[in-house]
Amino acid sequence: MQMKDRKAVGKPTTLEDVARQAKVSTATVSRCLNTPDRVIEETRNRVLTAVQELGYAPNFSARALVARRTNTIGAIIPTMENAIFARGLQAFQEELRLAGHTLLVASSGYRPELEEEQIRMLAARGAEALLLIGHHRDPGIYRFLDQRGIPVLVSWAHDAQAPKPSIGFDNRRAMAEIAKHAIALGHRDIAVISADRAANDRARDRVAGVQDAMALAGLDSARLPVVEIPYSIENGATGFARVMARPDRPSLVICGNDVLAVGALQKAAEMGMDVPRDVSITGFDDIELATVVRPALTTVHVPHRDMGRSAARTLLSAIRDDTPIQSIALATELRLRGTLAPPRG
Repeated sequence: MQMKDRKAVGKPTTLEDVARQAKVSTATVSRCLNTPDRVIEETRNRVLTAVQELGYAPNFSARALVARRTNTIGAIIPTMENAIFARGLQAFQEELRLAGHTLLVASSGYRPELEEEQIRMLAARGAEALLLIGHHRDPGIYRFLDQRGIPVLVSWAHDAQAPKPSIGFDNRRAMAEIAKHAIALGHRDIAVISADRAANDRARDRVAGVQDAMALAGLDSARLPVVEIPYSIENGATGFARVMARPDRPSLVICGNDVLAVGALQKAAEMGMDVPRDVSITGFDDIELATVVRPALTTVHVPHRDMGRSAARTLLSAIRDDTPIQSIALATELRLRGTLAPPRG
């Protein structure tokens, strides 16, 4: 039966069909699909063209039963509602794809109980490794993953003392740097708009970083006003209105991320305030939004893509070669733009 006849009667295209059309062995087709980086580009392109033209869909379920491998890695992020995690996750997925792996993504909505449910679900679906955001979670879920031999890597944070390895950055130190710079400009009346710190170690560390910088400058960090509110532009505006309603109105509002900071910028404009002449505003993350708003946002640049690529390569090595996962600390940088200036008077 010819291949076109096979398709006409609803017969699935086989690995042999692809090999015949691409003029390669079935073993080469298999390598292209499982480890494409190990096949020369010309051959890989020929095989992938045949796959597309014939509509071949590998039977991953059958393959996984035989090899006890699913070529699937899971990631659970706190939210898909804004771009905080998009750039890093895109780089993570690109690297996995080059190695013939599929990414399964879930979003916890910053709810620890939902994240735990999703971890168990991804493990049940055969995820060979997991990428998680931040260190804060019940130790019991780590025991669950250890019992099943599933490697875990934490990202968007770095803590060498934490129970699981991480590829990320020191949120506390990064926020302390932007606060130190602002204090050096003369700011003394500071307020923070943050996410809920109870179950979010990144938010907790960023507020602590501001307090570290204040203490270093001889300021009373215990009196730092902190408004806790979920991440969104609308909530950034709400948080800004709250801190500016205080009798000791701040000259500087440090926001836990760029999304909150953009909301604060919008609210400042609504209130007739000039940024940075009347009040300075800073963010954290350096997502694309930070350069689109006017004035452009002073923020902390996070190496999202480097972090995503490194995380993918590390997990791939762990599941392929049993390579022990090593923590890696990545550097952040200040991005000084138009929303931070010395205070008036």
